[in-house]
Amino acid sequence: MDSLYLLIPIALLFCAIGIKLLLWAIDNGQYDDLDKEAWKILADDEPALPSTEQDGSPPDQQRREQP
Repeated sequence: MDSLYLLIPIALLFCAIGIKLLLWAIDNGQYDDLDKEAWKILADDEPALPSTEQDGSPPDQQRREQP
């Protein structure tokens, strides 16, 4: 029974922190556009090409050739 005097205020504190974090996320626009990321997966974008150096060889081959 004595432990409830400690656990109940701790539970209320956690609930208050959770509500404050939820309101912060809503105010900062975290829930504004929920469909954007879902549609981004389905988009047919061109794959990114690996970056090449001046001589045109891939960067990993250039690193191997240098002593």
